[in-house]
Amino acid sequence: MINKKVRTRFAPSPTGHLHIGTIRTALYPYLFSKKNEGTFILRIEDTDKERSKKEWEDELLKGLKWLGINWDEGPKEEGYIGDFPPYRQSERGKIYQEYLKKLIDNGQAYYCFCSKEEVEAQKQYLMSIGQPPVYQGKCRDLPKETVEKYLKEGKPSVIRFKTPNNQKISFNDVIRGKIEINTETMGDFVIAKDLDNPLFNFTCAVDDVQMEITDVIRGEDHIPNTPKQILIIRALGFKEPNYAHLSLILGTDKKKLSKRTGKTSLIDYIDDGYLPEAIINFIAFLGWNPGTEKEIYTIDDLIKDFSLEKVQKSAAIFNLDKLDWINGLYIRKMPLLDLTKRCLPYLNSMIEKDGENYLIKETGEKISLEEISSMVLLYQERLKKLSEIPQLIDLFFKKDLSYEKDLLKWKEMTEEEVKNSLQKSYDIINEIDIFTKENLEGRLIEEANKETNRGNLLWPLRASLTGKSNSASPIDIALVLGKEKTLDRIKKAIKKYD
Repeated sequence: MINKKVRTRFAPSPTGHLHIGTIRTALYPYLFSKKNEGTFILRIEDTDKERSKKEWEDELLKGLKWLGINWDEGPKEEGYIGDFPPYRQSERGKIYQEYLKKLIDNGQAYYCFCSKEEVEAQKQYLMSIGQPPVYQGKCRDLPKETVEKYLKEGKPSVIRFKTPNNQKISFNDVIRGKIEINTETMGDFVIAKDLDNPLFNFTCAVDDVQMEITDVIRGEDHIPNTPKQILIIRALGFKEPNYAHLSLILGTDKKKLSKRTGKTSLIDYIDDGYLPEAIINFIAFLGWNPGTEKEIYTIDDLIKDFSLEKVQKSAAIFNLDKLDWINGLYIRKMPLLDLTKRCLPYLNSMIEKDGENYLIKETGEKISLEEISSMVLLYQERLKKLSEIPQLIDLFFKKDLSYEKDLLKWKEMTEEEVKNSLQKSYDIINEIDIFTKENLEGRLIEEANKETNRGNLLWPLRASLTGKSNSASPIDIALVLGKEKTLDRIKKAIKKYD
């Protein structure tokens, strides 16, 4: 087999949500292939018929596209793209049969008729005397006539690989260096339940050589599988690809991230309002360091600078605070209209599309995309994720605000002082004919500076307009609300003291 180009692959099993750790296993081979002007293949390993589901595969494909990890070969909407279809293992049965028969015919694999109980008893005995609990090869040299007889009788069996005795299988891991394993610790391992049901190590090895994969980049949990796959590949007459095994991703508690624990699936982060650019940037640094101070990378930047030699051996730590920081940075750099459009799905409970504009559900008022943008702009600098936007700008979509009147009080102000402060703000704003930031800020700040503390004027005004203890400045809020709504909200706040 001659490989003229780099060919990498991502081979997920559609048995659950697309996991954060799994995304890195897709991203690194994608970056490596693009850096080397190669080909990135998506292969669906769905031979686990009970756990593999179409909806998981659909979510996986959608998630990769959302992230911008686009494959050159693999499944498409209908059929496949690439020279080695099908790219779903469930549809590659005839290919696996061909290679299984080849190994059996060559004497490199054989039918084993030992019962599960017999195999387990053997393992327990070997462990009790301090030896590796591997199959000892009782059936490896059964006469052909005996094998045919047992198969004809329907005697339960599996297909085992005939592992060479006492050989060292070594490979140069691009990340970890030389790894060597003695075959005595492997024994004759099972590669298929029967001709129609091959197992992972066999299907993976066959697919990698049949699809001409040059570089396998995957998690370190596959290190024990690699020598087995190398043996299978060599037995089939091929040269094994290069291997690189990525370290684990741990949480800040130093425990392994898991699909079954915590918020680790991509769909959760999409729902929370993280941007694909930020997630890619963040995940790229989970185990890779360019060796510079630069931390913000577009996917094109990553392709340019990525190398497996700079991937670390030690476990990567998943720090949500760092992801929030990166996401916030991308939000701040985003064009306002683009950001507003990305925020819209999070505002569905408050607004709905109405032709070219939007309709505020609570008030029935029409509002334009540009007006929504002016609301988003107030909080663009403080947003960490898009899901925060409803709680920040919901005040603009409410007919009446609901809050306790104590919120209007700044520090030690009396109720009478609060009422007078609100009335003062009302009178100042009411007198402004041209409602601009310059006019509004000039008059209010001038009056606030006359107070012993500017908060005596500005805090009651802010609270009356927002009903919140934290918000953008009252002047910016007033400009978005408009003069009429601003005066109406101040008036309603004053009435709380009647």
